[in-house]
Amino acid sequence: MSDALLVLNAGSSSLKFSVFLDEEPPRLLLRGQTAELSTRPHFVARAAGAVIGERDWPAGTQLGHEGAIDHLFDWGRDGVLGEHPIAGVGHRVVHGGTRFSTPVLVDATTLAELEALVPLAPLHQPHNVAAIRAVARRAPAVRQVACFDTAFHCTQPPVAQAFALPRRYAEEGVRRYGFHGLSYEYIASALPGVDPRAAAGRTVVAHLGNGASMCALRGGRSVATTMGFTALDGLVMGTRCGSIDPGVLLYLLDRHGMDARALERLLYEQSGLLGVSAQSSDMRELLASADAAAGEAVELFVYRVTRELGSLAAALQGFDALVFTGGIGENAPSIRARVCREASWLGVELDEEANARGGPSISRAGSRVSAWVIPANEEAMIAVQTRRVLASPTVPLVTRVL
Repeated sequence: MSDALLVLNAGSSSLKFSVFLDEEPPRLLLRGQTAELSTRPHFVARAAGAVIGERDWPAGTQLGHEGAIDHLFDWGRDGVLGEHPIAGVGHRVVHGGTRFSTPVLVDATTLAELEALVPLAPLHQPHNVAAIRAVARRAPAVRQVACFDTAFHCTQPPVAQAFALPRRYAEEGVRRYGFHGLSYEYIASALPGVDPRAAAGRTVVAHLGNGASMCALRGGRSVATTMGFTALDGLVMGTRCGSIDPGVLLYLLDRHGMDARALERLLYEQSGLLGVSAQSSDMRELLASADAAAGEAVELFVYRVTRELGSLAAALQGFDALVFTGGIGENAPSIRARVCREASWLGVELDEEANARGGPSISRAGSRVSAWVIPANEEAMIAVQTRRVLASPTVPLVTRVL
């Protein structure tokens, strides 16, 4: 009987999970999530596209991450997790700071260090830590591995990580970290089987979704990325503003009397596609809308993607391939088409029919820069990293988290 690897991605209002067989490479058994953890919790699990488990809680139930993990373990014990004991749990952890550049086994010391990074990612890190603690309480003997969204970008040169601020701030960790690293690492691992020339050369990956960023890869290693100290920087996103003149923030503080928390809500929750359109943060709804403001939001999104593409091409001194991934990148052919047309001066020649089909190749034969659609699979990368850490001869068989 094969063991299983449980992969968890804890957000502010949801707990996403996947179960993989502990094989080389890990093989997906099922995935699902518990959504609306503190309002109207809903659990669903799917295998091969079919629903194999589902439950609703009454409105107002405060299930939380601990309750969601307890339910997952209880449900799994009588099903898949009963047949395949959990060999380890891999967690998506948004921030590794300057300390963590590789996935690590979680023990009490590591957990304390992850909690110390909360000020660098206050809207994400607490939920990642909460899931680790919940698993430790429920299954204290199961080893857990933290896999970081920032780690992939540690290969960037110092100049790409620096802000032009007094050095004392850099010394306390104020620098460009970059995010979506697990997605980019998965694309880098898949690219040799898709386009060996690009894998060995220069590639720009556009991870376009509700959270959106882009990354320049040289030989599969991160050279530059659009996100910086936080996941606010760079592209227009669903509800996040992306790059903004810091003077705007000073203006809002002075003119509108905002404090840090009000700015936080504005920049993280009320801006981006939602703020510009005054309708929705969902690209599908905006593309289907005839409203002028919706069109302006889409236009700004594309403009910022193409502008950052030029910047990343400069960082690479040219590029060989453009890869689209993420919910919008994979499922919005009109957005891909607009980006590719705007990038024609860089050597991208779009194949309209291939793009309409969804690829994987969406560039014409002979295009100087190839263009691809590669589905994101952060969960698979977490499973690979978790398996690698647990297989290390230096990793103890038992760890103490709490």
